[in-house]
Amino acid sequence: MTNHQHGVEQAAVRGLLQSVSDSHGHAVAPEWIKAATAATRHSFLPDRIWIDQDGAYRTLDRQDDLGAWLTAAYADEPVVTQVNDGAEPEDPADAWPSSSSSAPSVVFRMLEALDLQPGMRVLEIGTGTGWTSAMLSHHLGDANVTTIEVDRGLAERARAALRTAGFAPEVVCGDGALGWGIRAPYDRIVSTCSVRRIPLPWIVQTRQGGMVLTPWDNPWICWGLLRLTVGEDGTAVGRFSADSSFMLMRTQRDDVDLLRDVVSDDHEAEVSETALPRRSVVHGDAAFAIGHRIGDIWHAWQDAPAEGVADRLWIASTDRSSWAAVDHDGSDEDVFTVHQRGPRRLWDEIEAAHRWWIANGRPGPERFGLTVTPEGHQAWLDTPADSWPMD
Repeated sequence: MTNHQHGVEQAAVRGLLQSVSDSHGHAVAPEWIKAATAATRHSFLPDRIWIDQDGAYRTLDRQDDLGAWLTAAYADEPVVTQVNDGAEPEDPADAWPSSSSSAPSVVFRMLEALDLQPGMRVLEIGTGTGWTSAMLSHHLGDANVTTIEVDRGLAERARAALRTAGFAPEVVCGDGALGWGIRAPYDRIVSTCSVRRIPLPWIVQTRQGGMVLTPWDNPWICWGLLRLTVGEDGTAVGRFSADSSFMLMRTQRDDVDLLRDVVSDDHEAEVSETALPRRSVVHGDAAFAIGHRIGDIWHAWQDAPAEGVADRLWIASTDRSSWAAVDHDGSDEDVFTVHQRGPRRLWDEIEAAHRWWIANGRPGPERFGLTVTPEGHQAWLDTPADSWPMD
Protein backbone atom coordinates (compact mmCIF):
# COMPACT_ATOMS: atom_id res chain seq x y z
CA MET A 1 0.00 0.00 0.00
CA THR A 2 1.34 3.46 -0.88
CA ASN A 3 1.50 6.25 1.68
CA HIS A 4 -1.16 8.09 -0.31
CA GLN A 5 -3.57 5.13 -0.21
CA HIS A 6 -2.99 4.71 3.51
CA GLY A 7 -3.63 8.41 4.06
CA VAL A 8 -6.88 8.29 2.11
CA GLU A 9 -8.08 5.27 4.08
CA GLN A 10 -7.28 6.82 7.45
CA ALA A 11 -9.01 10.05 6.44
CA ALA A 12 -12.09 8.01 5.54
CA VAL A 13 -11.96 6.27 8.94
CA ARG A 14 -11.68 9.61 10.75
CA GLY A 15 -14.62 10.97 8.80
CA LEU A 16 -16.72 7.93 9.66
CA LEU A 17 -15.83 8.13 13.35
CA GLN A 18 -16.78 11.81 13.36
CA SER A 19 -20.15 10.93 11.82
CA VAL A 20 -20.67 8.29 14.51
CA SER A 21 -19.72 10.78 17.23
CA ASP A 22 -22.21 13.28 15.84
CA SER A 23 -24.91 10.61 15.79
CA HIS A 24 -24.20 9.56 19.40
CA GLY A 25 -23.80 13.07 20.74
CA HIS A 26 -20.42 12.16 22.23
CA ALA A 27 -17.00 11.08 21.01
CA VAL A 28 -16.33 7.44 20.21
CA ALA A 29 -14.39 5.86 23.09
CA PRO A 30 -10.59 5.75 22.54
CA GLU A 31 -10.43 1.94 22.54
CA TRP A 32 -12.93 1.76 19.70
CA ILE A 33 -11.20 4.51 17.75
CA LYS A 34 -8.05 2.37 17.90
CA ALA A 35 -9.98 -0.74 16.90
CA ALA A 36 -11.67 0.97 13.93
CA THR A 37 -8.34 2.39 12.78
CA ALA A 38 -6.72 -1.05 12.89
CA ALA A 39 -9.73 -2.84 11.37
CA THR A 40 -10.82 -0.56 8.54
CA ARG A 41 -14.43 -1.18 7.49
CA HIS A 42 -13.78 -1.43 3.75
CA SER A 43 -11.28 -4.26 4.34
CA PHE A 44 -14.18 -6.50 5.35
CA LEU A 45 -16.61 -5.68 2.54
CA PRO A 46 -16.90 -7.89 -0.56
CA ASP A 47 -16.05 -6.41 -3.92
CA ARG A 48 -19.73 -6.57 -4.85
CA ILE A 49 -22.26 -4.85 -2.61
CA TRP A 50 -25.93 -4.02 -3.10
CA ILE A 51 -27.33 -0.50 -3.06
CA ASP A 52 -30.95 0.44 -2.37
CA GLN A 53 -32.14 2.57 -5.26
CA ASP A 54 -35.76 3.75 -5.11
CA GLY A 55 -36.86 0.70 -3.16
CA ALA A 56 -35.01 -1.84 -5.33
CA TYR A 57 -31.49 -3.20 -5.04
CA ARG A 58 -28.74 -2.85 -7.64
CA THR A 59 -25.19 -4.13 -7.60
CA LEU A 60 -22.18 -1.89 -7.04
CA ASP A 61 -18.82 -3.46 -7.91
CA ARG A 62 -15.56 -2.16 -6.54
CA GLN A 63 -13.71 -2.53 -9.82
CA ASP A 64 -16.44 -0.68 -11.75
CA ASP A 65 -16.76 2.37 -9.48
CA LEU A 66 -14.18 2.47 -6.69
CA GLY A 67 -15.23 5.96 -5.61
CA ALA A 68 -18.89 5.05 -5.11
CA TRP A 69 -17.91 1.76 -3.43
CA LEU A 70 -15.65 3.56 -0.92
CA THR A 71 -18.30 6.19 -0.30
CA ALA A 72 -20.73 3.43 0.65
CA ALA A 73 -18.09 1.75 2.80
CA TYR A 74 -17.51 4.87 4.90
CA ALA A 75 -21.05 6.21 5.13
CA ASP A 76 -22.86 5.78 8.43
CA GLU A 77 -25.31 3.45 6.73
CA PRO A 78 -25.75 -0.32 6.49
CA VAL A 79 -24.19 -1.97 3.43
CA VAL A 80 -25.97 -4.99 1.97
CA THR A 81 -23.33 -7.63 1.32
CA GLN A 82 -25.51 -10.59 0.34
CA VAL A 83 -28.97 -11.06 -1.13
CA ASN A 84 -31.30 -14.05 -1.28
CA ASP A 85 -29.12 -16.12 1.06
CA GLY A 86 -26.34 -16.09 -1.50
CA ALA A 87 -28.38 -17.11 -4.57
CA GLU A 88 -28.14 -13.89 -6.57
CA PRO A 89 -31.26 -13.40 -8.71
CA GLU A 90 -31.20 -13.00 -12.47
CA ASP A 91 -33.47 -9.99 -12.08
CA PRO A 92 -32.17 -7.45 -9.51
CA ALA A 93 -35.81 -6.56 -8.78
CA ASP A 94 -36.12 -9.95 -7.09
CA ALA A 95 -33.27 -9.23 -4.65
CA TRP A 96 -33.88 -9.08 -0.93
CA PRO A 97 -31.11 -8.49 1.63
CA SER A 98 -29.93 -11.49 3.63
CA SER A 99 -26.69 -10.15 5.13
CA SER A 100 -25.17 -6.74 5.65
CA SER A 101 -22.52 -4.68 7.37
CA SER A 102 -24.59 -2.79 9.94
CA ALA A 103 -24.65 0.99 10.22
CA PRO A 104 -21.46 2.00 12.08
CA SER A 105 -23.32 4.21 14.57
CA VAL A 106 -25.34 1.15 15.64
CA VAL A 107 -22.24 -1.08 15.73
CA PHE A 108 -20.36 1.30 18.03
CA ARG A 109 -23.42 1.86 20.21
CA MET A 110 -23.64 -1.89 20.74
CA LEU A 111 -19.89 -2.17 21.42
CA GLU A 112 -20.20 0.55 24.06
CA ALA A 113 -23.27 -1.13 25.58
CA LEU A 114 -21.27 -4.34 26.10
CA ASP A 115 -19.15 -2.54 28.74
CA LEU A 116 -16.18 -4.78 27.98
CA GLN A 117 -13.33 -5.16 30.45
CA PRO A 118 -9.88 -6.69 29.82
CA GLY A 119 -9.90 -10.47 29.84
CA MET A 120 -13.61 -10.85 29.12
CA ARG A 121 -14.71 -13.66 26.82
CA VAL A 122 -17.24 -12.82 24.10
CA LEU A 123 -19.40 -14.90 21.78
CA GLU A 124 -20.69 -13.05 18.73
CA ILE A 125 -23.78 -14.45 16.99
CA GLY A 126 -23.67 -13.60 13.28
CA THR A 127 -20.15 -13.03 11.96
CA GLY A 128 -21.30 -11.38 8.74
CA THR A 129 -18.35 -9.57 7.19
CA GLY A 130 -16.13 -10.04 10.25
CA TRP A 131 -15.72 -6.30 10.93
CA THR A 132 -17.21 -6.38 14.44
CA SER A 133 -15.27 -9.58 15.19
CA ALA A 134 -12.06 -7.79 14.23
CA MET A 135 -12.73 -4.84 16.51
CA LEU A 136 -13.60 -7.16 19.39
CA SER A 137 -10.37 -9.07 18.78
CA HIS A 138 -8.35 -5.87 18.71
CA HIS A 139 -9.78 -4.83 22.07
CA LEU A 140 -9.88 -8.19 23.89
CA GLY A 141 -7.38 -10.36 22.02
CA ASP A 142 -8.11 -13.14 19.55
CA ALA A 143 -8.24 -15.84 22.24
CA ASN A 144 -11.18 -14.16 23.97
CA VAL A 145 -13.42 -13.84 20.90
CA THR A 146 -15.57 -16.52 19.29
CA THR A 147 -17.91 -15.73 16.43
CA ILE A 148 -20.47 -18.01 14.80
CA GLU A 149 -22.06 -17.69 11.35
CA VAL A 150 -24.81 -19.91 9.91
CA ASP A 151 -23.91 -19.23 6.26
CA ARG A 152 -20.83 -21.25 5.25
CA GLY A 153 -19.87 -18.90 2.42
CA LEU A 154 -20.04 -15.85 4.69
CA ALA A 155 -18.09 -17.65 7.42
CA GLU A 156 -15.30 -18.60 5.02
CA ARG A 157 -15.10 -15.12 3.56
CA ALA A 158 -15.03 -13.49 7.02
CA ARG A 159 -12.31 -15.89 8.20
CA ALA A 160 -10.18 -14.94 5.19
CA ALA A 161 -10.78 -11.20 5.67
CA LEU A 162 -9.88 -11.45 9.34
CA ARG A 163 -6.69 -13.35 8.56
CA THR A 164 -5.66 -10.81 5.93
CA ALA A 165 -6.26 -7.96 8.38
CA GLY A 166 -4.16 -9.70 11.03
CA PHE A 167 -6.87 -11.08 13.34
CA ALA A 168 -7.58 -14.66 14.36
CA PRO A 169 -10.69 -15.06 16.53
CA GLU A 170 -12.32 -18.49 16.42
CA VAL A 171 -14.78 -18.45 13.49
CA VAL A 172 -17.40 -21.20 13.68
CA CYS A 173 -19.89 -22.16 10.98
CA GLY A 174 -23.07 -23.23 12.73
CA ASP A 175 -26.50 -22.31 14.05
CA GLY A 176 -26.07 -19.27 16.28
CA ALA A 177 -29.27 -20.13 18.17
CA LEU A 178 -27.33 -23.01 19.74
CA GLY A 179 -24.47 -20.80 20.83
CA TRP A 180 -21.06 -22.46 21.09
CA GLY A 181 -20.87 -24.41 24.31
CA ILE A 182 -17.33 -25.67 23.74
CA ARG A 183 -15.86 -22.34 24.89
CA ALA A 184 -18.54 -21.37 27.42
CA PRO A 185 -19.11 -19.69 29.77
CA TYR A 186 -18.93 -16.23 28.21
CA ASP A 187 -18.94 -12.85 29.90
CA ARG A 188 -20.85 -11.39 26.98
CA ILE A 189 -22.97 -12.78 24.16
CA VAL A 190 -23.77 -10.26 21.45
CA SER A 191 -25.99 -10.93 18.47
CA THR A 192 -25.79 -9.06 15.17
CA CYS A 193 -29.09 -10.50 13.99
CA SER A 194 -32.45 -9.85 15.61
CA VAL A 195 -34.49 -12.49 17.42
CA ARG A 196 -38.13 -12.97 18.37
CA ARG A 197 -37.25 -15.42 21.13
CA ILE A 198 -34.08 -15.53 23.20
CA PRO A 199 -32.47 -18.93 22.58
CA LEU A 200 -32.04 -20.67 25.95
CA PRO A 201 -28.45 -21.77 25.13
CA TRP A 202 -27.43 -18.08 25.17
CA ILE A 203 -28.56 -17.80 28.78
CA VAL A 204 -27.02 -21.13 29.79
CA GLN A 205 -23.67 -20.25 28.18
CA THR A 206 -23.42 -16.81 29.85
CA ARG A 207 -21.80 -16.66 33.27
CA GLN A 208 -23.70 -15.33 36.28
CA GLY A 209 -23.72 -11.56 36.10
CA GLY A 210 -22.86 -11.68 32.39
CA MET A 211 -24.74 -9.96 29.61
CA VAL A 212 -26.69 -10.94 26.52
CA LEU A 213 -27.11 -8.07 24.05
CA THR A 214 -29.33 -8.55 21.02
CA PRO A 215 -31.48 -6.64 18.55
CA TRP A 216 -35.14 -7.50 18.99
CA ASP A 217 -37.73 -8.35 16.35
CA ASN A 218 -41.42 -8.44 17.15
CA PRO A 219 -43.88 -9.65 14.49
CA TRP A 220 -45.67 -6.30 14.81
CA ILE A 221 -42.61 -4.03 14.70
CA CYS A 222 -38.98 -5.01 14.13
CA TRP A 223 -36.75 -2.71 16.12
CA GLY A 224 -35.32 -2.37 19.58
CA LEU A 225 -32.17 -3.42 21.41
CA LEU A 226 -32.44 -5.74 24.41
CA ARG A 227 -29.78 -5.99 27.13
CA LEU A 228 -30.21 -8.90 29.54
CA THR A 229 -28.26 -9.71 32.70
CA VAL A 230 -28.05 -13.37 33.70
CA GLY A 231 -28.78 -14.06 37.37
CA GLU A 232 -27.65 -16.77 39.77
CA ASP A 233 -30.81 -18.82 39.15
CA GLY A 234 -30.31 -18.85 35.37
CA THR A 235 -33.00 -16.23 34.79
CA ALA A 236 -32.13 -13.31 32.50
CA VAL A 237 -33.74 -9.91 33.04
CA GLY A 238 -33.30 -6.70 31.09
CA ARG A 239 -34.67 -3.66 29.34
CA PHE A 240 -35.02 -2.37 25.80
CA SER A 241 -33.73 0.72 24.06
CA ALA A 242 -34.88 2.14 20.76
CA ASP A 243 -31.63 1.47 18.90
CA SER A 244 -31.23 -0.90 16.00
CA SER A 245 -33.16 -2.72 13.32
CA PHE A 246 -31.44 -5.90 12.13
CA MET A 247 -32.20 -8.86 9.89
CA LEU A 248 -34.04 -11.66 11.63
CA MET A 249 -32.11 -14.79 12.61
CA ARG A 250 -32.55 -17.27 9.76
CA THR A 251 -33.74 -20.10 11.99
CA GLN A 252 -36.54 -17.88 13.34
CA ARG A 253 -37.95 -16.86 9.97
CA ASP A 254 -41.59 -17.74 9.26
CA ASP A 255 -42.67 -18.12 5.65
CA VAL A 256 -46.28 -16.92 5.77
CA ASP A 257 -48.25 -15.44 2.90
CA LEU A 258 -51.40 -13.54 3.86
CA LEU A 259 -53.62 -14.49 0.93
CA ARG A 260 -52.21 -18.01 0.67
CA ASP A 261 -52.15 -19.03 4.31
CA VAL A 262 -54.52 -16.77 6.26
CA VAL A 263 -57.37 -15.24 4.27
CA SER A 264 -59.76 -17.15 2.00
CA ASP A 265 -62.36 -15.85 -0.45
CA ASP A 266 -65.12 -17.74 1.37
CA HIS A 267 -64.39 -16.17 4.75
CA GLU A 268 -67.24 -14.18 6.29
CA ALA A 269 -66.16 -11.43 8.66
CA GLU A 270 -67.76 -9.32 11.36
CA VAL A 271 -68.01 -5.67 10.21
CA SER A 272 -67.67 -2.56 12.38
CA GLU A 273 -66.13 0.93 12.30
CA THR A 274 -63.24 2.58 14.10
CA ALA A 275 -61.95 6.12 14.54
CA LEU A 276 -58.48 5.05 15.69
CA PRO A 277 -56.06 6.08 12.90
CA ARG A 278 -54.52 2.95 11.49
CA ARG A 279 -51.09 4.38 10.84
CA SER A 280 -50.74 5.48 14.46
CA VAL A 281 -50.62 1.86 15.61
CA VAL A 282 -47.91 0.66 13.22
CA HIS A 283 -45.23 3.32 13.83
CA GLY A 284 -43.21 4.65 16.72
CA ASP A 285 -43.63 4.11 20.44
CA ALA A 286 -47.29 3.10 20.13
CA ALA A 287 -46.37 0.30 17.74
CA PHE A 288 -43.58 -0.92 20.02
CA ALA A 289 -45.99 -0.99 22.96
CA ILE A 290 -48.73 -2.79 21.00
CA GLY A 291 -46.29 -5.40 19.72
CA HIS A 292 -44.86 -5.91 23.19
CA ARG A 293 -48.29 -6.09 24.79
CA ILE A 294 -49.88 -8.51 22.32
CA GLY A 295 -46.81 -10.24 20.91
CA ASP A 296 -48.25 -12.60 18.31
CA ILE A 297 -49.74 -10.41 15.58
CA TRP A 298 -48.35 -8.96 12.36
CA HIS A 299 -49.55 -6.59 9.65
CA ALA A 300 -49.27 -5.78 5.95
CA TRP A 301 -50.58 -3.03 3.69
CA GLN A 302 -52.48 -3.49 0.44
CA ASP A 303 -53.32 -0.70 -2.03
CA ALA A 304 -56.73 -0.60 -3.70
CA PRO A 305 -57.75 -4.16 -2.73
CA ALA A 306 -61.38 -3.65 -3.74
CA GLU A 307 -63.69 -1.12 -5.35
CA GLY A 308 -64.18 1.86 -3.08
CA VAL A 309 -61.20 0.98 -0.87
CA ALA A 310 -58.10 3.17 -1.23
CA ASP A 311 -55.92 1.01 0.98
CA ARG A 312 -56.21 -1.72 3.58
CA LEU A 313 -54.31 -2.59 6.72
CA TRP A 314 -54.27 -6.35 7.14
CA ILE A 315 -53.67 -7.85 10.59
CA ALA A 316 -53.16 -11.55 11.33
CA SER A 317 -52.24 -13.73 14.28
CA THR A 318 -49.01 -15.68 13.95
CA ASP A 319 -50.92 -18.96 14.32
CA ARG A 320 -52.90 -17.96 11.17
CA SER A 321 -56.28 -18.52 12.89
CA SER A 322 -57.53 -14.93 13.09
CA TRP A 323 -57.36 -11.86 10.90
CA ALA A 324 -58.68 -8.32 10.59
CA ALA A 325 -58.76 -5.77 7.78
CA VAL A 326 -59.09 -2.01 8.32
CA ASP A 327 -60.16 -0.12 5.19
CA HIS A 328 -59.99 3.52 4.19
CA ASP A 329 -62.17 4.77 1.36
CA GLY A 330 -59.82 7.62 0.46
CA SER A 331 -62.03 10.40 1.86
CA ASP A 332 -60.99 13.02 4.40
CA GLU A 333 -63.10 11.41 7.14
CA ASP A 334 -61.16 9.62 9.87
CA VAL A 335 -63.56 6.71 10.07
CA PHE A 336 -62.44 3.27 8.92
CA THR A 337 -64.31 0.08 8.16
CA VAL A 338 -63.14 -2.95 10.14
CA HIS A 339 -63.55 -6.61 9.13
CA GLN A 340 -62.61 -9.27 11.72
CA ARG A 341 -62.69 -13.04 11.57
CA GLY A 342 -61.51 -15.94 13.69
CA PRO A 343 -61.59 -16.85 17.37
CA ARG A 344 -59.93 -13.51 18.24
CA ARG A 345 -61.00 -9.95 17.39
CA LEU A 346 -57.56 -8.61 16.55
CA TRP A 347 -58.50 -4.98 15.92
CA ASP A 348 -60.34 -4.91 19.25
CA GLU A 349 -57.14 -6.19 20.89
CA ILE A 350 -55.11 -3.45 19.20
CA GLU A 351 -57.53 -0.76 20.34
CA ALA A 352 -57.35 -2.11 23.89
CA ALA A 353 -53.54 -2.17 23.78
CA HIS A 354 -53.49 1.40 22.44
CA ARG A 355 -55.74 2.56 25.29
CA TRP A 356 -53.42 0.77 27.74
CA TRP A 357 -50.42 2.56 26.23
CA ILE A 358 -52.09 5.97 26.64
CA ALA A 359 -53.24 5.19 30.19
CA ASN A 360 -49.62 4.34 31.13
CA GLY A 361 -48.21 7.63 29.90
CA ARG A 362 -47.34 6.66 26.33
CA PRO A 363 -44.16 4.75 27.31
CA GLY A 364 -41.24 4.35 24.94
CA PRO A 365 -39.10 1.19 24.57
CA GLU A 366 -36.84 2.11 27.49
CA ARG A 367 -39.71 1.49 29.95
CA PHE A 368 -40.30 -2.03 28.67
CA GLY A 369 -38.42 -5.14 29.69
CA LEU A 370 -38.23 -8.89 29.34
CA THR A 371 -37.58 -11.77 31.72
CA VAL A 372 -36.35 -15.03 30.19
CA THR A 373 -36.55 -18.34 32.05
CA PRO A 374 -36.45 -21.97 30.91
CA GLU A 375 -40.26 -21.81 31.04
CA GLY A 376 -40.59 -18.90 28.62
CA HIS A 377 -40.63 -15.13 28.18
CA GLN A 378 -42.39 -12.60 30.43
CA ALA A 379 -42.83 -9.07 29.11
CA TRP A 380 -43.22 -6.14 31.51
CA LEU A 381 -43.56 -2.39 31.89
CA ASP A 382 -41.32 -0.55 34.37
CA THR A 383 -40.88 -3.53 36.69
CA PRO A 384 -40.88 -7.33 36.32
CA ALA A 385 -43.59 -7.42 38.98
CA ASP A 386 -46.07 -6.14 36.35
CA SER A 387 -45.59 -8.80 33.68
CA TRP A 388 -47.49 -10.87 31.14
CA PRO A 389 -46.53 -13.94 29.07
CA MET A 390 -45.03 -13.24 25.65
CA ASP A 391 -44.63 -16.76 24.20
